[in-house]
Amino acid sequence: MFDQESIARFHEDGFIIVPGLASASLCESIRKVGLASINPLLAPVEYETDVQYPGSPHDRQSLGGNTPRRLLHAYTRDNIFRTWATGKPVTGRVRSLLGCKQIALSQNHHNCLMTKYPGFSSSTQWHQDIRYWLFDKPDLVNVWLALGRENQDNGGMRLIPGSHRLSLDRGRFDGALFFREDLNENKGVIDTAINANLEYGDVLFFHSRTLHAASQNHSDTLKLSLVFTYRDINNNPLVGTRSAAYPDIPC
Repeated sequence: MFDQESIARFHEDGFIIVPGLASASLCESIRKVGLASINPLLAPVEYETDVQYPGSPHDRQSLGGNTPRRLLHAYTRDNIFRTWATGKPVTGRVRSLLGCKQIALSQNHHNCLMTKYPGFSSSTQWHQDIRYWLFDKPDLVNVWLALGRENQDNGGMRLIPGSHRLSLDRGRFDGALFFREDLNENKGVIDTAINANLEYGDVLFFHSRTLHAASQNHSDTLKLSLVFTYRDINNNPLVGTRSAAYPDIPC
């Protein structure tokens, strides 16, 4: 579990990386299920064309138009995903970061296997995950498991330390709620970004308000990452919103 120093670092930076938290055998089992879900492609799926981020194919009829971006509803896809998502190595750490006794896994946000393909993957601009989420409080924790090496060559994540603590008015974001890179007041914030380079089995815990971004996959290898989101059991989603579409899983 996290010690007090690690918890303090998370609250200061908005993220923390735990090297090798997932064993090689567990990662291999997860990868095996994930790859079997790609060929043939098992629904539900979000395609790169669905998001129309920079680098996405124009439409499903374009070259690369059938490239998946995320395999959705990971929790219900296979028991190996549930074992990881509700296991003590993850849930115990999330509880300590949120400072609560019980948490819930969201079936409505993340809950996916990210599939970043060479050639047809998109870039994700600077954003906070909480932008489209509606809860009593904007304090959730994302857990990102690297199922292979992640760096800037293959579209690994970049994060801005301490950005979850900033008070950012609406004008600093564009119409899609991406953090505007053309504003001088934002450029100084972006200049402090770090690369979250990960190895096989490393796990990134990051706050739902932490600004992060990722480039396209410029390597020749598929990048896979398993991602879940958690909340304090008492931090409820707003009724009638996407955040409450499916019941969350107490864990």
